Amino acid sequence: MAGIMLRSTAFNDHDMLPGRFSREGGNVSPPLEWSQVPDSAEELILFVEDPDAGKTPFLHWLVTGISPHSDGVSEGGVPLGGREWANGFGTTGWGGPHPPQHEDPHRYFFRLYALERPLQLPESPEVPDVRRALTDKEIASGTMVGTFYR
Repeated sequence: MAGIMLRSTAFNDHDMLPGRFSREGGNVSPPLEWSQVPDSAEELILFVEDPDAGKTPFLHWLVTGISPHSDGVSEGGVPLGGREWANGFGTTGWGGPHPPQHEDPHRYFFRLYALERPLQLPESPEVPDVRRALTDKEIASGTMVGTFYR
């Protein structure tokens, strides 16, 4: 599978997320940039999950319908053509990190997928729903990880 280059000007892969992106610190989504999206892509999807949140990973951001011709999203923005879904907090859009106090840092996986056909999701998808829906549709992906603790 091809690889999408995914990066941020606000943090490096596996570095601590700046506090302004946290739920308490401003709750704005970080800027992201991407490249090497295959020409055959029909749609991009972006989702951010915290696998350290418990039995089921916590969904922090899900955006579908992103234009495959886009190359990123600004801080606090929505990717071109994107539709934001409800996050694990029950609000639409970005839901910043908010792990329990005094726990080890949680990891936040930012995943961007190029799809050969549009994604079909239930009305209120959770991380397992997104993963199931991606089966046999993804043609390229990119991942970066940020960490955060309180």
